[in-house]
Formats: sequence, structure tokens, C-alpha cells
Amino acid sequence: MLGTGIGGLADEVDAVASLAYGDIPGFPTPSVKGHQGSLVLGHLEGVPVACFRGRVHLYEGGEIDTLKVLVRTIKALDVDFLVLTNAAGSLDPKVGPGSLVALTDHINFQGTNPLVGSNDDEYGPRFVDLERCWNPELRASLKASAKTADIELHEGVFAAWMGPVFETPAEIRMMRILGADTVGMSMVPEAIVASHCGLKCVGVSAITNFAVGVSEVPVDHDTNLENAKLAAEKLIPLTRQFLRDYKANSLSPVNN
Repeated sequence: MLGTGIGGLADEVDAVASLAYGDIPGFPTPSVKGHQGSLVLGHLEGVPVACFRGRVHLYEGGEIDTLKVLVRTIKALDVDFLVLTNAAGSLDPKVGPGSLVALTDHINFQGTNPLVGSNDDEYGPRFVDLERCWNPELRASLKASAKTADIELHEGVFAAWMGPVFETPAEIRMMRILGADTVGMSMVPEAIVASHCGLKCVGVSAITNFAVGVSEVPVDHDTNLENAKLAAEKLIPLTRQFLRDYKANSLSPVNN
């Protein structure tokens, strides 16, 4: 699932089909610049993939239930795992625009999540354990692939912000005190839905800016889109190496 400004990875897929979200019953259509809104099916490095080119966000104001549809669709397709990506701001002055950060954990500041309301028992339990929300074995495999490809891959805790406003300096200071390393407005809802339905996932944030207070450079969406291209130059070869390594192993890279 590709985040803001990094949808170009979908162009690398040897596609057999590309479907606009609006043409798929139940799929939500993104309204944010940088999110094309299409599902690309095909192969990458010889591995069958379903590539979501864009997503919807809680701040777009649609029905929260629509956030479940994309993740549950690929669960129904019996995929092995989900790779989530997004554009994010860095709270670490040593990790700047163009960097990649693998998620070790998250803090949800969005005030809600897609599982609020009645539970869908056919997909998962009422109460969900998120200790392994970001699968450590998948992350270890991703780190190994990054080393093989000579790509620097940082690790950190992600803070999920509601948006669409960027954070204030005081809010960023709070997040740093609480242990967050990156901040963005997506990815956590999908990870929660994935955990609920038993789908393993790994997450990578493409750093597009320093959060306010970390740098004097103003934060704006257009600049973030440009910086996302820098991160995509690393994310694309990393993903290719990850899939090559996955294909080289006869079994999934996760053990449990």
C-alpha cells in the first residue's frame, strides 16, 4: 500500500490488471493529491503482488468502515503479508528528508480507529492484541534486504496524527517526550485492521520533512511530495530486493 508521493512503485509492477478504486464495489476513492486511487495486480521480481496506489485517510471525512475494505480485500485474496508505506515527518534531527524508517511500534493520536463500533466476528475478535502489530520477523527480513541492497534503513516508533493540520511545535515536543521518532496521518488504521483479521504487516515511512520545531524549514504538502520522490528512489530498490529475497526462500520469511 503506497503512501503520498510514492505511488511510482506501482509502475515497476509487471501488471496484468489495473483497476480504479471507483470501479471496485465498496472501495473508497482518495481525495488527496499524491494518491491516485488504483489497484494494480501483477508481478514484481517474479512475485505476485497486489499494489494499492494510494489510500484514504480518516481526515477525509468518509465513513470509517471504508478503511477496512482495502485490507480485508487482500486478506480474502490469501496474501502472505502486507507492506504498508507512507510519507512522514521526522522527529529525529539525524534522520532527514529522503530517509526510510521501518516501524517498530506506533502511538495512536488519531482519537479513533476503524474497529470502533460493532465487531465483525467473521474477520476477527472483539479485542485485538497489537503487541505484534508490526511483525518483527518481517522487519528483520526487510533489514537484511536493505543491507544486501546497501540502503540505509532506520527504525523507529511512528506517531499517527489525525490531520489534516500539521502538528504544532508543542505537540511535536510532546511526541518526542513520549518516544515517537516519526509522525504522519495514515498507516496505523490499516495496520489495526490487518491485526484484527490476522494479516501480518511491515511498515516503512518515507521521510519527507522534519517536523516543526526540529527544523526551521516550513512544512507544506507540495514540498513533501517532492521529497517523497527522493525516498522513493530508495524504496523501490529496497522493495525489489525484499521480494527477491522472499522468492529465494521457498517459505515465507516469517515463522509465526
